Amino acid sequence: MSTTLAIARREWRAQFASPLAWTVLAAMVALGAWLLLSGIESYGAQAARFAGRADAPGVTDLVVVPCFASLATLFVFVLPLLTMRSIVGERRDGTLPLLFAAGAGGRSIAVGKWLGALGAPAVLLLLLVLMPLSLGVGTTLDVGKIAVAALGLTALAGALCALGVLCSAWAQHPASAALAAMATGTIGWIADAAARERGVTEGLIHWLALPGHLTAAMRGVVATVDLAYFALWVVLCLGLAALRLERLRETG
Repeated sequence: MSTTLAIARREWRAQFASPLAWTVLAAMVALGAWLLLSGIESYGAQAARFAGRADAPGVTDLVVVPCFASLATLFVFVLPLLTMRSIVGERRDGTLPLLFAAGAGGRSIAVGKWLGALGAPAVLLLLLVLMPLSLGVGTTLDVGKIAVAALGLTALAGALCALGVLCSAWAQHPASAALAAMATGTIGWIADAAARERGVTEGLIHWLALPGHLTAAMRGVVATVDLAYFALWVVLCLGLAALRLERLRETG
């Protein structure tokens, strides 16, 4: 455990020492602010359609949740940029054998890299959640629903970071690791698109697709099956990354 945490701390420091992480954070916060302001601008027209209804949606449903849903899509393309160097960078710099020599196994390295990779996304999520919460000064927000939606984004970020670590373990270059993670994440995001167009809303393909496991969270419902799904992503990706690292240790 101490080895895993040491690798995680090292990865955390390396991540925030990189200009790329700060660039990604700044760009995502700017996009989040733009999406939020766009939602606020169109809120009046949307609210007018529900005027007089007892169950009329408020700012949380019409502004905050759509903003979070759009950001979730962007995560598929942005988070791989933060994880692309996690393992392939060690190989290119020649420091991976040093980790093995220090007694770190494949599992310790994979989990440590994943924990460290969560650093920038955690800061990003905090900033993205604080922005809509600031609306509470002038309106009534459903804080519980926002918290659950944020939990869904956190679970998605964890799964995508694990995918990024896996792709970095197999890639020969950081750019190829990022592209592989983006491509895999995109396939997971649109896997059930054809079925939905045909009106099919149930089946294995829908369970495998990523968006369906965020639906409940965006409605303010904590679904254990969705949390288990993202946990399965993490375990599977880190397990495969650990096997790849053990193979690299054996072959030198």
